[in-house]
Amino acid sequence: MEQAASENYKGVWGHRIGFGTRPALLVIDFMKAYTVPGAPLFAPGVVKAVAETPRLLAAARGLGVPVIHTNILYHAPGCADGGVWVRKAPVMTAMVAGNPLAEFCEGVEPLPGEPVFTKQYASAFFGTSLAPMLHAQGIDTVILAGCSTSGCIRASAVDAVQHGFRTIVVRDCVGDRHEAPHEANLFDIDSKYGDVVSLDETIAELGRATSLPATA
Repeated sequence: MEQAASENYKGVWGHRIGFGTRPALLVIDFMKAYTVPGAPLFAPGVVKAVAETPRLLAAARGLGVPVIHTNILYHAPGCADGGVWVRKAPVMTAMVAGNPLAEFCEGVEPLPGEPVFTKQYASAFFGTSLAPMLHAQGIDTVILAGCSTSGCIRASAVDAVQHGFRTIVVRDCVGDRHEAPHEANLFDIDSKYGDVVSLDETIAELGRATSLPATA
């Protein structure tokens, strides 16, 4: 009988990294393209994640935790600034200014003063100044919400740990178009790149982290 993945990984992968003392919340690509039924990118799991995320946003904002957002927008003719990615995934060419599908989802929009990083590729860190901004603020923990789990969340989680951040993915607040890639990528992220935790645990840890003195 083939060994279960969790048993195969046990004792090798899956060490917990935990929260530090200076967290920031990164909300990735909650755009209407993923939540409008009939749209090519429509993902039922993202609809659920959007519904859960206002509670996370309220907690972070109430505790003074920095909140940062990303979106995907192409500006060059023919989405040429998307390079080879839009050739591989031409569905992404919907992400242009003026397309209603490229707008932020209701209820999780950026508030005035919250930074928005516009990107052209999967990772929130690739081709942006996100990492230097977070390092300059002394951030040691990046909490990820958004979509999609198998795409921009995974890419951002890998880059977050590679940039030296403790990486937390909020299970309730990320989603995908199908459960199989969603669960597979959460398993892999939790095993190798960060901690996948519940919304309730995240809110509790935010309260604990923000009550502690920051480390030097």
